[in-house]
Amino acid sequence: MKTKGHISNFIEKYYLHFNAAALVDAAKAYEAQLEQGSKMLVSLAGAMSTAELGKIFAEIIRQDKVQIISCTGANLEEDIMNLVAHSHYKRVPNYRDLTPQEEWDLLEQGLNRVTDTCIPEEEAFRRLQKHIYNIWKEAEDKGERYFPHEFMYKMLLSGVLEEYYEIDIKDSWMYAAAEKNLPIIVPGWEDSTMGNIFASYVLKGELKASTMKSGIEYMTFLADWYTDNSKNGIGFFQIGGGIAGDFPICVVPMLYQDMERTDTPFWSYFCQISDSTTSYGSYSGAVPNEKITWGKLDIDTPKFIIESDATIVAPLIFAYLLDM
Repeated sequence: MKTKGHISNFIEKYYLHFNAAALVDAAKAYEAQLEQGSKMLVSLAGAMSTAELGKIFAEIIRQDKVQIISCTGANLEEDIMNLVAHSHYKRVPNYRDLTPQEEWDLLEQGLNRVTDTCIPEEEAFRRLQKHIYNIWKEAEDKGERYFPHEFMYKMLLSGVLEEYYEIDIKDSWMYAAAEKNLPIIVPGWEDSTMGNIFASYVLKGELKASTMKSGIEYMTFLADWYTDNSKNGIGFFQIGGGIAGDFPICVVPMLYQDMERTDTPFWSYFCQISDSTTSYGSYSGAVPNEKITWGKLDIDTPKFIIESDATIVAPLIFAYLLDM
């Protein structure tokens, strides 16, 4: 048996019941998936990049404990924004008490608030815009098309951002993913700052929408990837809810039902960290068993739901996987 680190021993000793026990069970089952040769998809919703999940998630990537990622456009870009503008971020611990006027004052200062953290407009958004536009334009001039994450990889690996680095590069999960050319699915990328900026260039006639590969192309890419990699199973580790999770999990029923590939295996593991509660029609708060009725999970798929704050739970599970 492997020797576990202090954090792993701590949670095994004290996390014994309720959501705490579910955390340990999910972590052990995740580890078991990898040990039996299964691959793992991790989905990132919310603002996990701004929450600096990269400090530990980058090591998960480097140690091959995730094989494909699905994330929102915000998480794709905000990890890089933190890389190049960290010292310009402003923390607002009393965010619950802000008045509308105080919120307006933050806007006037070019500070866009995400709960207790403000992202600086000039140093983050505009700094990336200047460089990513050149990469978009160069591809278009060559008649080339790429996915949103591929453009980000090109920007990171080109070195054009190195002069701005304000954190240790090992704490950027996007840089770790770029080095491995890890596949990333970014559903609804248009709903992000860089997506909005790209759309503005299309409206101004400076870029063509077709230069950016679409969500349908992401789905067909994922379908091929799932087919090619599911021999020993693929697990699904979902942080938060929303489109980052909803989009990729549907690939299984699409292949099975719509493509009529009835030999398509179900997801071999499922865990969701969410504080969303079950209500009428709520998908993010639905219990995992509901996914059986949609042809996503099997009766015997190991299923876990941890009803807690992902910024607390995800680092603990990753620490367990890293034997910390």
